[in-house]
Amino acid sequence: MLELYLGGARSGKSRLAEQRVCGSTLQRVYVATATAGDSEMAMRIEHHQEQRKADDWRTVEAPEELSAAIRQHASPQTAILVDCLTLWLSNWLAKEDDDSWQQVKGQFLHTLQTAPGHIVLVSNEVGQGIVPLGSLTRRFVDESGRLHQDIAALADRVVFVTAGLEQVLKN
Repeated sequence: MLELYLGGARSGKSRLAEQRVCGSTLQRVYVATATAGDSEMAMRIEHHQEQRKADDWRTVEAPEELSAAIRQHASPQTAILVDCLTLWLSNWLAKEDDDSWQQVKGQFLHTLQTAPGHIVLVSNEVGQGIVPLGSLTRRFVDESGRLHQDIAALADRVVFVTAGLEQVLKN
């Protein structure tokens, strides 16, 4: 089963996705894509890691190699939560050679189609605002929108979250 949770920053999407995974009897794997670019982010990452230890999650750090992490940990007995796709996209678009993104995205979509078990993806919906001024930020909005559309087409369930409330778009 493949699920996608979308929403704005601090909308509650991660909490609801975590609850969804915790509600299953499967082994839980948390695939984190964040990198600690500054001390505040490092503290956030550390806080989340401590929270997951208390909740019996196995944590895998995959800021770039998301497909490989899913392939390695996916099984019929496993529920994988990936948080978050927009950080993963940012990591790829920030590279000097960002032309590889389309190939990486294709591999990721293939992985989602073939991986066993339950996979829950969390991502920020960034396309509801104004068109950004800079070329990199415009590309980020464009690529995240395309990625979300491609995943939603594959997903069994798609949820949009606002103010901590779920709106099921596809089930």
